[in-house]
Amino acid sequence: MTLVRNWLASLPAYLWSGWGAIASLLLFLAAWEWASVHYGALILPDPRTAFATLAGLLADGSAGPELAATARRALTGFGLALVAGSLLGLAAGVSMTASMMSRPIVTVLIGTPPIAWLVLALLWFGAGDGTPVFTVFVACLPVVFVGAMQGARTLDGQLRDMARVFRLPPWMRFTDVVLPHVVSYLFPAWITALGISWKVVVMAELLASSDGVGAALAVSRSHLDTAATLAWISAVVGLLLAVEYLLLEPLKREVERWRVAT
Repeated sequence: MTLVRNWLASLPAYLWSGWGAIASLLLFLAAWEWASVHYGALILPDPRTAFATLAGLLADGSAGPELAATARRALTGFGLALVAGSLLGLAAGVSMTASMMSRPIVTVLIGTPPIAWLVLALLWFGAGDGTPVFTVFVACLPVVFVGAMQGARTLDGQLRDMARVFRLPPWMRFTDVVLPHVVSYLFPAWITALGISWKVVVMAELLASSDGVGAALAVSRSHLDTAATLAWISAVVGLLLAVEYLLLEPLKREVERWRVAT
């Protein structure tokens, strides 16, 4: 409850601090409008047309199930990668041997294109939820793993020695010494993995699913409906921004309050 009250109390200041992000979005929309005028509505419909198409899809109820399916798959794969990558990365960061042994595995996972994992997932899981979830998981896992490992490996040894000298309890040592440092590496990795998860899940649905935003994009492509394509893309990007700025970013600020000068 204390965390919730602190989050609600800091919400107005957080929303006000988002003016930079809002300004960048407005600049992007302005560039989109200019490109639409330059290339024509057939090639690139303007933002108002795309948003009106999205509003129509939401109003007739066809967008809700597709967005829900995509969000469920993306967040499931992301959540599994977040838990597994964070725990394994922290464990590898503590042990130099484990860190050296994991390097080639991480290189293989990062270097293998997601489309290759998608083909394997299709052979293993078929055209169901397992294919996009697995593809998202294996694409996000090495990013989270590396962030957690670097956070654990770069922890200042003098801080740990100081904690032992002052005989801090184990829980306080973890929350006040280890966690703040590790989180500064974990959150950027989580946010990067979150963006990867949405890109990968749409690609997987496009090629391997009969529902979701990816499948809807395949239909709009076959109909040469550029406005619908942009509407679905706008919906996915909107969901991604909502998860990042309404969930992860406030949580990051709450955990990193120790960085604020007093």
